[in-house]
Amino acid sequence: MNSLLEPGMFVRHPSCPDWGLGQVQSNINGKITVNFEHAGKVVIDGASVELLLEPDP
Repeated sequence: MNSLLEPGMFVRHPSCPDWGLGQVQSNINGKITVNFEHAGKVVIDGASVELLLEPDP
């Protein structure tokens, strides 16, 4: 699923619900940069974490 994520899509981190809604900034070679409401910009290893896709708010 992570391989399908594109900039502009909205996601949530399954282990960190307190981070809130995040918007994908980039997805390059399995490194996904997401800007979360309450955690700011975070780079996630897509091989370790399966982000949860959210419908557009």
